[in-house]
Amino acid sequence: MDFDALLLLSFGGPDGPDDVRPFLENVTRGRGVPAERLDAVAEHYLHFGGASPINGINRALVSELEAAMPDLPVYFGNRNWDPYIEDTVTAMRDNGVRRAAVFTTSAWGGYSSCRQYVEDIGRGRAAAGPQAPELVKLRQYFDHPLFVEMFAEAIGEAAAQLPAELRDDARLVFTAHSIPVRVDERDGPRLYSRQVGYATRLVAAAAGYDEYDQVWQSRSGPPQIPWLAPDIGDHLATLADAGTKAVIVCPIGFVADHIEVVWDLDNELAEQAAEAGITLARTTTPNADPRFARLAASLVEELRTGAAPVRVEGADPVPGHGCSINGASCLPGCCGD
Repeated sequence: MDFDALLLLSFGGPDGPDDVRPFLENVTRGRGVPAERLDAVAEHYLHFGGASPINGINRALVSELEAAMPDLPVYFGNRNWDPYIEDTVTAMRDNGVRRAAVFTTSAWGGYSSCRQYVEDIGRGRAAAGPQAPELVKLRQYFDHPLFVEMFAEAIGEAAAQLPAELRDDARLVFTAHSIPVRVDERDGPRLYSRQVGYATRLVAAAAGYDEYDQVWQSRSGPPQIPWLAPDIGDHLATLADAGTKAVIVCPIGFVADHIEVVWDLDNELAEQAAEAGITLARTTTPNADPRFARLAASLVEELRTGAAPVRVEGADPVPGHGCSINGASCLPGCCGD
């Protein structure tokens, strides 16, 4: 399968204060989220001047993708903000693109992590009309060697930031975005949480840790609806009660330092840790690391050559290597189909 372009498909984020509320309304459209909840989340963005860090990160990643795949023009589209996927796919059509690989800024299966991007692809092609390019979503990459390498290396770098006397006893805690339990059970079942757990085991082993914790963060919605737990804030309180003095937090569920990382972890969790007397070190995410671009290039090469997926093999591997063409249904084993 040959390609004449690559599309980086992401979530999107506001570029300034005037964008924050319209962006949040895009994200939550049709979900009945109360206005006061949007106002609260808006304050998180306004704390950083109203701009999401994901935008600059993705633009830098585009440059790295161009360097990693000089034979392919790279396009950039978002679900919730400019450049919108509909506009990007239309531009690709006008530029004569016939078939493009789609690399998403999510490593996982499940609805919001994968299937919703498949829907974005379908929506973008519908907007471009009958001459829309063929779009092939690349596979999930939570067990790719470069994914594991980047996070394992980041753990070592974070540990080095701790005072020497605290490093040996620091607790390693992995965190990913929580979702409703019923949603997780529907997808696979538990496809997303199993993939996160598997990747956590792979990264911990690569970083040389036998003991670690895997928790969840950034839940929202009515309190009566169960979400994946434990929450990272609750877990930090438990560690404090047990006398833990240092914690390394690895946001393995995120491939970029967007708002759930720089606010939920670097502000809220850091403040909680300081109050509890815990020294906190947060690992970096892939962001625009050149290896992240090389990871994308290797996924493209798999489809070009028909090669078997490159992945780290661990105990009890979790499926999730399908792809979608033109926004059609996911292939078997991808998002619970």
